[in-house]
Amino acid sequence: MTLSLNITAARRILPKSQKDRRLHKRVDLALSGRFLDEFSQDYALKTTNLSCSGAMITSETRPDDGANIVCYFDELGRVAAEVIRNTPDGFAVRFKTSDHKRDKLADLLTWLINRERLDLHEDRKADRFPAGGPALVERSDGRQIQCRVIDISLTGASFATEAPPPLMGEQISTGNLKGEVVRSEPGKFAIRYLR
Repeated sequence: MTLSLNITAARRILPKSQKDRRLHKRVDLALSGRFLDEFSQDYALKTTNLSCSGAMITSETRPDDGANIVCYFDELGRVAAEVIRNTPDGFAVRFKTSDHKRDKLADLLTWLINRERLDLHEDRKADRFPAGGPALVERSDGRQIQCRVIDISLTGASFATEAPPPLMGEQISTGNLKGEVVRSEPGKFAIRYLR
C-alpha cells in the first residue's frame, strides 16, 4: 500500500513536461537538407539533433503542428515526417517510417557520428571506376540536366553538374538505367541503381 501511494505521489510531483517521451536517444548532429510541405513547396532545413524516430529542425519556414512533410536530409535521404511542435527557430518532427527504414536510419546515424572520430570510409558494395563522359539525366519531374560521369560501378554512379543537383531519395533515369540519389551536394550527386 505504501509503495503504490509513493508512486502516485511521485507522478503528481513530476510535471509531464519533465518526462522524456522519446523512444530513441537523440544525438547532436547538424545535417543540411530540404523539406516539402503538403503543397509541394520546397524549403531549406538544418537539423540540430535527431534520432532514428525524429528530429529537431531549424528553418525559416515552420509548418503547422500535425502537418505531414517530406524531408530530404543530406547523407540520410528521404524521410516522411509529421510536425509535432513548433519552436521559435524551427520545429520538431516524428518520422513516419517502417521498422526496416528506422533500422537503416539508426545504422546511418551511427556511421555519421563515428566516421570522423574513427576515420571511417564509405562502405561501397562494388569498386568504382573513373569515367568522364557526358550524360543526360532525367529528373523525377521530367526536367533534364546535362551532367558529366565522375565514376561508375556495378551498383551505382556519380555525376558532376552545373545545374541544381537532384535531391536525396529522388529517382532519376539516364539512358536505360534508373537510379535513386543517395548523395547530393552542390555541383555533384551519386546514385545507386534500381533493379
